[in-house]
Amino acid sequence: MFAMASLAWLFDCFDQQIFILYRNDALKNLLPPGTDPTVVKKFGGYATSIFVAGWATGGLIFGSLGDKYGRAKMLTMTVLLYSVFTGLSALSKGWVDFAVYRFVTGLGVGGVFGLAVALVADTLPDHARTGALGLLQALSAVGNIAAGLVSMWIGSLIKGGSLTPETAWKWAFLMGSVPAFLCVFIQVRLKEPEKWVQAHAQSKITGKGMGSYVSLLGEARWRKPALLGMMLCIAGVIGLWGIGFFSPELVTDVITNSLREKGIADTEITSQVNHWRGINGIVQNLGSFFGMMAFAWLAQRTGRKPAFAMAFVGAMIATWGYFQFFSGVGDIWMSAVMGFFQLALFGGFAIYLPELFPTRLRSTGTSFCYNVGRFLAASGPFTLGLLQQGLAAGATTPEAKLAAFREACQWMSLIFLVGLVALFFLHETKGKPLPEDD
Repeated sequence: MFAMASLAWLFDCFDQQIFILYRNDALKNLLPPGTDPTVVKKFGGYATSIFVAGWATGGLIFGSLGDKYGRAKMLTMTVLLYSVFTGLSALSKGWVDFAVYRFVTGLGVGGVFGLAVALVADTLPDHARTGALGLLQALSAVGNIAAGLVSMWIGSLIKGGSLTPETAWKWAFLMGSVPAFLCVFIQVRLKEPEKWVQAHAQSKITGKGMGSYVSLLGEARWRKPALLGMMLCIAGVIGLWGIGFFSPELVTDVITNSLREKGIADTEITSQVNHWRGINGIVQNLGSFFGMMAFAWLAQRTGRKPAFAMAFVGAMIATWGYFQFFSGVGDIWMSAVMGFFQLALFGGFAIYLPELFPTRLRSTGTSFCYNVGRFLAASGPFTLGLLQQGLAAGATTPEAKLAAFREACQWMSLIFLVGLVALFFLHETKGKPLPEDD
């Protein structure tokens, strides 16, 4: 059960990272020839927002369905959905159909997290739950690292002439779809946890609905952690998807500008950018892996709230510093520091959110917190783009536009303060059993 839930989330993150690494390459070829790079980057923000909005919608839908009809069944459906539509993204003919494929991919991607953590939380005993959920989230970094290796491999194929820069992104999306699709054939054999089976039977006696948003938001006991947990996640999600996952754009711009100054040919620049963008992704996600494992360790010893407080402060400082000081390949190590703190928060979400809700609402509540905030987080790339556009007003050189991008990201790093505010009003769950209805 743990292995299948972890694989579902690992391949989910692999597909996410493929999109992050190749969204601008895709749009460069899907938008009219000669489109200004700044406009391509803006449409990359739009595509990200559409993807995240689909993610939020899918999370709400499948989170509730997982409580109603079973976590294992719905997990299989979500993996099938995101794998198929990741592959279809490679067949896009223009900006519009690419955006549609990304939205539907997001529906599947959004459902996985809440279902996977609820499945593991319901299956494992209390003493093993924290470490297992921390590991499940940490394994997402393995999927991200695999995407970085794919980017490096594709860069070498471009350099060797086996692939062209215009078609490389298509192969990346196709490769992103295959592992998850194969995983579906194993997941269809999963059985529902006994705890869920009992809760499902009990709900028919008590009349308290499984996966009911009326119960989640109508009962004061569950409404408070749902709303505060949502605020906690908003800060982390906007910080990662509105800022942190735009590090490839910074790496791309810095390396492209430096190579052009040396008079390097465009094909060589494309190859080098793919190579270093892949390395950046690997380094960032190595930091993420250790950050999530560190959070699990700290949460077991000091409590969930102290671990969150350290991660939010660290994420804000590391993100601001990264976009201020990153100036070349010698600073790639900074990606690891930013990834450590930003993704440590997500290790916390995997551990903490299922500890706030009863079995009949566990997938619903976890998905609500993790995904409702994504509707706001979907505005992050738009906000970043508008802020960058305002700061870059009158800028005519690549260097000036890059400086505006850096400053926009720095201002947005203040979003992590929202998480600290929400954390103050939430309760500690360390050492307590999973909650249930009285």
